[in-house]
Amino acid sequence: MNTETEAKEQTKAPEVDPVKLQRFTQEIKDNQNLLSGTLAGVAVALLGAGLWGGITAVTKYQIGWMAIGVGFLVGMAVRTFGKGIDKSFGIAGAGISLLGCMAGNLLAVCIMVSQQEQVPFSQILSGLTPEVATGLMTATFNPMDLLFYGLAVYAGYRFSFRRISAEELAKLTK
Repeated sequence: MNTETEAKEQTKAPEVDPVKLQRFTQEIKDNQNLLSGTLAGVAVALLGAGLWGGITAVTKYQIGWMAIGVGFLVGMAVRTFGKGIDKSFGIAGAGISLLGCMAGNLLAVCIMVSQQEQVPFSQILSGLTPEVATGLMTATFNPMDLLFYGLAVYAGYRFSFRRISAEELAKLTK
């Protein structure tokens, strides 16, 4: 019976000291930077949108899975540069991911139109107004886009938070 009790005690997770946890949490909050995380997320979203458009131009096929990649990359950028644990980091990652996906989708459509109509891409972009962009997005909308956008928003939210390492957690035990 003793060995069973000892085995249970050995597998039990170490107890976290609430005072150390509170101090550690405050330290993280003091070091988080939503602006840096957001700017990095926007930069990566633009890069992801460009890659999405470029891959579409090369393959002549729009790949919806690119949206998940954009969401993941945005979330990682927000996490790395923002170092945050507050919900606002996840919301920023999710929103930027959605905008990055929409930009990637729009860029892909513009590239396809440019190729199909044999009009310079720069001319297509220069004629892009909010009304034209909305019209293009509406005309090319596929219900499957919602699935990929949703997955991208989830990835953008999920990966935007700073992770606590095992070493950091070990320092918080009693």
